[in-house]
Amino acid sequence: MDPCPFIRLTIGNLALKVPLAAKTTSSVVHPSSSPCFCKIKLKNFPPQTAAIPYIPLETTQFPEIQTLAATFHLSSSDIERLASRSIFASKPCLKILIYTGRGGAACGVHSGRLLAKVSVPLDLSGTQSKPCVFHNGWISVGKGAGKSSSSAQFHLNVKAEPDPRFVFQFDGEPECSPQVVQIQGNIRQPVFTCKFSFRHTGDRTQRSRSLPTETSVPRSWLNSFGSERERPGKERKGWSITVHDLSGSPVAMASIVTPFVASPGTDRVSRSNPGSWLILRPGDCTWRPWGRLEAWRERGGATDGLGYRFELIPDGSSGAGIVLAESTISSHKGGKFSIELGSSSSSSPTGGVNRSRSRRGGSGGSGGGASPANSPRGGSGDYGYGLWPWNVYKGFVMSASVEGEGKCSKPCVEVSVQHVSCMEDAAAYVALSAAIDLSMDACRLFNQRMRKELCHESLS
Repeated sequence: MDPCPFIRLTIGNLALKVPLAAKTTSSVVHPSSSPCFCKIKLKNFPPQTAAIPYIPLETTQFPEIQTLAATFHLSSSDIERLASRSIFASKPCLKILIYTGRGGAACGVHSGRLLAKVSVPLDLSGTQSKPCVFHNGWISVGKGAGKSSSSAQFHLNVKAEPDPRFVFQFDGEPECSPQVVQIQGNIRQPVFTCKFSFRHTGDRTQRSRSLPTETSVPRSWLNSFGSERERPGKERKGWSITVHDLSGSPVAMASIVTPFVASPGTDRVSRSNPGSWLILRPGDCTWRPWGRLEAWRERGGATDGLGYRFELIPDGSSGAGIVLAESTISSHKGGKFSIELGSSSSSSPTGGVNRSRSRRGGSGGSGGGASPANSPRGGSGDYGYGLWPWNVYKGFVMSASVEGEGKCSKPCVEVSVQHVSCMEDAAAYVALSAAIDLSMDACRLFNQRMRKELCHESLS
């Protein structure tokens, strides 16, 4: 498999110093007693927001604890669009607007007061093959920048590094058992096939005839990670999707282990009682759990959203997991499911927050510090990753597109090359992307009709 070239543009190590002379300026709120934040803008990308810490005036070296404020992921086409010149713009630039005050907005008006603007030119040629640092250090900002010692100082690090990825796309909706192709430039090559099926409602055996008997899902795994809750007419259960390689061998599977059940008195799956999928990989003539995905219907704002939480399951932990992603995707517009560790905690374009952390879940076991044998492996970057106790999980891991309710969904999946060492690795992420896509249907309000491919009765 040949990867597609991508660039990871990171902005981090933000800090602000304001000299004593600036404290007497009545028109500026001094950042030592007022919060500071910035908006980071790159053409053709949604802006990102990050907090800016204030550090003492006497500081000459940047603190050892470094932070990542924002990340932009650029494909070859993104780089071409940025590099294309027009009568209105020359070279691509990263723009940073620094504000004092709080970053919230009321009636579309931000409460922060603009303190300064910073522009960093970007020459992205060659960055697909080698890293490049565009700026690392202090910049004089505000009135009289660079002309006197009374100007404020802003610290930042801007760099780009290669981040090649494998790109896959479903040729149809996951519930229609489509092929999955790998995309490399203009080439689309089939690499997997998918089989959507149901388990019998009366037992936990796998119904799909494409699976050999010796690779059926062990009852103990399903008992450990899920539960059958009998509420006829108010639950969705038994869905399973198996990923096969081109030889027909099963290489990954996603299966509902906790039914998606409407909360009492409502037609929605609540956060307090989510449904869940188990993502499995073959091993020792059976299926072994690799990850668990929980999903629910999030209520809030103008529209509802699909809430999700994904955790890796260390081998033999029997329920304990390491949470790698937790966020929300708009049920109407759709968005992206993503796993990226060390990224900014600011809102994503999909309206969610991606929080990478650890937790203890399930009925037993320990989260532990050891890395799972089938987990994503190391990445690039140096922004505070040492703080992550399982520091083998770094940088961009994967993303998958998710369409909103009622829309034709053919998920596109991107997986970092650093996290794929064999076809089974890639297949696990493909199965995960199918599970999050099908969760959009599983979390539909129960007063809405499901398409026939998702109804067990239509296949009986």
